[in-house]
Amino acid sequence: MDRAQVNDAPNGATAYVPPYQLTEGQPAPFAANAGLSYMAFDRDGDAGTAEAMKDAFAEVASGDSQAVVEMLKTAPPGAIETKWGPAFRTYEECLAYIHEQDIQAPEGGLALPLRYTIFEKPSYTIVPSNAFWRDPGRKDDAKTFRKYERELGRPCLYFPQIMRDARRMEEYYAGLSPDSPECMDRLGVSLAHLESKCRNFYDAAEVERVFYPEIEKLLLDFFPGATDALVYNHDVFNKDYEGDRTEDQDNKNPGVAGGYANLVHNDLNDNSGRVRCRELLTKNLRNFGRMQHYTEAEADEKMSRRFMSINLAKPMETVGQYPFVLCAWPSFADQAYITNYRIYDDRVGETTRFTYRPEHEWYWFPQQKSNEVSMLKCYDSVTDGSVSRWSFHTACVDPTAPEDAPCRKNVVVRSFVFF
Repeated sequence: MDRAQVNDAPNGATAYVPPYQLTEGQPAPFAANAGLSYMAFDRDGDAGTAEAMKDAFAEVASGDSQAVVEMLKTAPPGAIETKWGPAFRTYEECLAYIHEQDIQAPEGGLALPLRYTIFEKPSYTIVPSNAFWRDPGRKDDAKTFRKYERELGRPCLYFPQIMRDARRMEEYYAGLSPDSPECMDRLGVSLAHLESKCRNFYDAAEVERVFYPEIEKLLLDFFPGATDALVYNHDVFNKDYEGDRTEDQDNKNPGVAGGYANLVHNDLNDNSGRVRCRELLTKNLRNFGRMQHYTEAEADEKMSRRFMSINLAKPMETVGQYPFVLCAWPSFADQAYITNYRIYDDRVGETTRFTYRPEHEWYWFPQQKSNEVSMLKCYDSVTDGSVSRWSFHTACVDPTAPEDAPCRKNVVVRSFVFF
């Protein structure tokens, strides 16, 4: 996007406003402002956060999400008939339905419940670090919004899905190896291998010093034509961790997450893929990795070529329970995503959710080993439909795992790859 387009943004905004992009053939998303980034509503460098807060409270006042919650509460026991098919309030009910219907999975696969939203409207989250939560003058607003955020997780239901073994990819796509860049281009998912020299993934400084460069090298080796790879942050997941879980953003320490995101989602979208890249290149905003020193013009030039956002997940030990599962691009390429806005003090992030479709093509790596790195695409700047734009993903409960199976312990890094 050139400077003239930036200056022509609504309300005289001078901030970087990403071009409105949709993949060829993709319907418009469920989003605020007809899909326009909140960066277009920048006021004195606030990146549109004031406008987003206003819209967030308007959404709370509408009561739309609460109405869906009440509908679910008052529905009769058992299956709930939705426009996407039968769904269930609990994992156990959905699993019983799968058994009753004798839904079968291919060898190496699973038939299991996955949790999707059924709320087809944009939604809002005010992140914990936002000063809003500590403003003594907004205690009543905070209480109101906290209730909304709690309710926001409830317009979701479990739907039956089939999980395929990603290591058997060539059985589903002739000649397509899961550990190839072609698999990423076609499906938005792939597999890599790494024997890491990082010994303590709970030590954020060691992860940045040792693991980040390893992953950057892996990405440059994996993608032909890649000229630069930047790992910019990471998360650590371990439900059973007994040490200090405290997050310390100032010291680039993400802490240790005790939960697993069990809602179908993607981390980026058409807007946030470009905005996140731009703020890393020009501002180093929340960059845990190598410092970047690009001018606006240099960032324009770098982003004029193809770039991708890739998430990579490496277990610390063989995964027993709560596996990380990925959905392949072709099965939802023509589906509208639902935008969730994450409001910080200095930016408005955009993530996405998706409603259920039985044809969604889900993959997992059974008993994923510590040297296996699952890769998923969160964004691709190519919009002509020739390659995958993104995958979406979630965590799930493996109903075949032993009761004492160890919960997933892994590190997830986020990166951009440039060509």
